[in-house]
Amino acid sequence: MQRAIWAGLVIVLLIVGGTALLRSSKRPPSLPVLGAVPEFSLTERSGTIVTANGLKGKPWVADFIFTRCGGVCPTLSARFARLQGAVQLVSFSVDPANDTPAVLQEYAGRFHADAKSWLFLTGERTALDQLIMQGFRLSVEQREGAANANPNDLITHSDRFVLVDSALQIRGYYRGTDDEALGRLGADLTLLDSNR
Repeated sequence: MQRAIWAGLVIVLLIVGGTALLRSSKRPPSLPVLGAVPEFSLTERSGTIVTANGLKGKPWVADFIFTRCGGVCPTLSARFARLQGAVQLVSFSVDPANDTPAVLQEYAGRFHADAKSWLFLTGERTALDQLIMQGFRLSVEQREGAANANPNDLITHSDRFVLVDSALQIRGYYRGTDDEALGRLGADLTLLDSNR
């Protein structure tokens, strides 16, 4: 009789444990935390101040551009425009000496950027460089040159899009010129939403 009770207890424990294991295996995987965006205070194309803390609460995607760029920036911005409406977009200027709010406003117009869902930020060069290199952990380099030098020869920056979650944690890096990487970005956004 005791043997039957113990056997029944083992069966019940296996069923309960198996059910718990099955439930936990159905949870979607989570994205790694690759860093955190530090606090910043930058000027948006509208002239308003935007802070990192103000972006908390929903996921967003960052990219890094400059308006005089004749290289990859227009391509990045055109691809970024495809994400408009699906997620908050934030473009950081890597050429703040030239990219005033008015210049960014004109550039944003070329890509039909919605002012509510796509921010264009500028500020002091040292603050932006520090944010990009130490916060986002990406490269940016500005070399001195002649006044008539090609800006593409003077400014080097990353072509990565960066996925940031609602708690300002960096959850992914994606090459902005790669269709497969952009597909992963879309899948990762869905994953972030399902894990909320």
